[in-house]
Amino acid sequence: MPLPQLTDFRHDRGERVLITLAGEIDLESAPLIRRALARCLSDGIRTIDIDLTPVTFCDCTGLNVFLHAARQTTKAGGTLRLHHPPPLLGLILDLTGSGFLLLDVPSGPLSPPPGDVPASTAQPLRRRTVPLASLSGDAR
Repeated sequence: MPLPQLTDFRHDRGERVLITLAGEIDLESAPLIRRALARCLSDGIRTIDIDLTPVTFCDCTGLNVFLHAARQTTKAGGTLRLHHPPPLLGLILDLTGSGFLLLDVPSGPLSPPPGDVPASTAQPLRRRTVPLASLSGDAR
């Protein structure tokens, strides 16, 4: 029998819980996370912290599970926060602009860590505009 791709560890602290996920989060492992988070709500837990430090992979399926669970937790009067997301999930959160829903960070631009180049001297990011016609395959 193959080893599971994802394991979860639950550490209750009164009405707060820390869930540590380890392994890969994808279409196959998403139901495990859904069940674990739904169980927390049914047990009366209203503050859910999810440690993703040992997660080696998380795609948009994982993001969908976390967003759904955050919505359900908010409806129940609680909060759900992700901690230490893996790089790919961090990128997905940035691209979708949904980090503020799941991470415990202020919205808006973050100040640079000490020792970094001050924002006033940093070069702005260059963005390339792609005409919609080129995205649809139309050549004009």
